Amino acid sequence: MSSRRRRGLLSLALALGLAPAMAPATLAAGLTLTTPYPSVTVSPGTQVTFDLAIETTNATRVNLSLSGTPATWKASLHGGGFVVGAVQTNGDDPTTVRLDVDVPDDATGTSQITVTANDGDSTVTLALDIKVEADAGGEVTVNPDFPEQRGTSSQSFTFNLNISNQTPEDLVFTATAEGPTGWTADVTLTGQATAVSGTVKAGGASNAAVRVTPADDSAAGTYPIAVVVTVGGKQYPVSLSVEVTGSYSMIVTTPTTNLSASGNAGAAMTQQFTIQNTGTAPINNVIMSSQLPTNWKATFEPGTTASIAAGQSVTITATITPSSDAVAGDYALSFTARGDEGNDQVDIRFTVNPSILGTLLGIAIFIVAIGGLYWAFRRYGRR
Repeated sequence: MSSRRRRGLLSLALALGLAPAMAPATLAAGLTLTTPYPSVTVSPGTQVTFDLAIETTNATRVNLSLSGTPATWKASLHGGGFVVGAVQTNGDDPTTVRLDVDVPDDATGTSQITVTANDGDSTVTLALDIKVEADAGGEVTVNPDFPEQRGTSSQSFTFNLNISNQTPEDLVFTATAEGPTGWTADVTLTGQATAVSGTVKAGGASNAAVRVTPADDSAAGTYPIAVVVTVGGKQYPVSLSVEVTGSYSMIVTTPTTNLSASGNAGAAMTQQFTIQNTGTAPINNVIMSSQLPTNWKATFEPGTTASIAAGQSVTITATITPSSDAVAGDYALSFTARGDEGNDQVDIRFTVNPSILGTLLGIAIFIVAIGGLYWAFRRYGRR
């Protein structure tokens, strides 16, 4: 339908009172200036966009101007990638222009900006009302799935952040994270390890993951993780924390690290063991036990150690009694230190010495054998 015919129908509709509701504009013959939403409510610190349509009966130049813009506000007309002050119509289809209004952070109340269009013969005006209310245009929220996590210093922790954008425009976001000295905190955006920024759609949501690795020597305690998510130029701090319960590990050895011992069959001997807590948290209720050959025995003093602090050690004295009928030779003995939070095992080689009685008996048998041979040789050797 041509512009001229549309205008004729509009005039008829106006005469009959059937014209649709349009933006309030002063009508002039052959020139119209309209926008679908002439009154809006927005939040402070946002940008408002109005789509303007300028139409004339014949192709002509239409000059545009703004008035009523508050002193601390910024308003400009855009078209074709430029800031414009006039448009060229074609007489058939409307020519569109975008009006951008930057609302400052301290803006309040309602302001009216007037757009004026003039084609040289006629002038029309369009009043645009902008009401400023806190969070009126929707808000951005950043929330973690779990703000606190707990575990040992030997594991890593991952926090997932949900970034919700309920504003009317797409926003670019970035995120940074920082942990205590010696810790590492890495941020992954929208599931892409190499991404340095992401986009959260208007009315949509996106995500970021914060992976935290404690320092190896982190003592038990609660540690803060500071995260800052920047969305559309505005910062949203997020407080996370990791409770380190401590790492548990122990080493059992001998004071000299020599893993061999010796003794006589049936005779008790003592062997000392050192239990060192190499973790970052106490190990409680530590006891020693053994795996020995049949009829061997071992007792320990002290029998139970209530607690070994991180980085500390205790000495346990074992009394080992080989079986009385143990044959001289080497035997493998296993000793285990076990606490509520961990355990360790050490193996030692135990040598059972030949007994003196056995040695003397052997010598006696040897002498008797030699004497017998000598007697036999003396008696029968000359026949």
